[in-house]
Amino acid sequence: MPVVTVGPQQASDEELLALWSRGERPALDELFGRYRSVAYRVAYRLLGNEADALDAVQDGFIKALTHLRNFQGRSTFKTWLLRVVSNASLDLGRQRRRREAIRIDVLVAGERESLEPLLREDNPGTGLEQADFRRLLDAALARLPEPQRRTFVLHAEAELSYREVADVLEISIGTVMSRLYYARQKLRAYLEPLVHDSMAKNS
Repeated sequence: MPVVTVGPQQASDEELLALWSRGERPALDELFGRYRSVAYRVAYRLLGNEADALDAVQDGFIKALTHLRNFQGRSTFKTWLLRVVSNASLDLGRQRRRREAIRIDVLVAGERESLEPLLREDNPGTGLEQADFRRLLDAALARLPEPQRRTFVLHAEAELSYREVADVLEISIGTVMSRLYYARQKLRAYLEPLVHDSMAKNS
């Protein structure tokens, strides 16, 4: 294995893993620190609760650390870590038997376009405030089947590519595309009556 001479902040994930394997603990802190925010966002969108999300990230990071020596680099470290964290989140949600609610404040451009015109915040004719829009979107997302919701969150919130989502969930790209297609269709179907009712109440 080549000698790594760069510092932790400039090193790639692979170089940090090499540094850690040689006993340099700061490399591990840097590695986990890089993905702490996105791991929390994924956990929060899956659980809908800050305390639960923090617990899930902590549990996920502990599990990842426990099994880190088994990481063989068949996927990127980011996708592997998000798989562990998302599994920990869903396990926690099932254990506590809480109603899951997902909050996605901003959808990536491709997802926003797929749900136009319902998700157009600049449409003056909708009569919906941003807070109302988030509330309606929360209600729609909470009704998606777990596999579709999980796939959608990883793609829209974590901004993973189809291939990366497939790696995280250990499914084919075709399955990812299928889940996203049906998730978008269901979100549109859920949102249309909700938007209509909200507009009627605010008119």
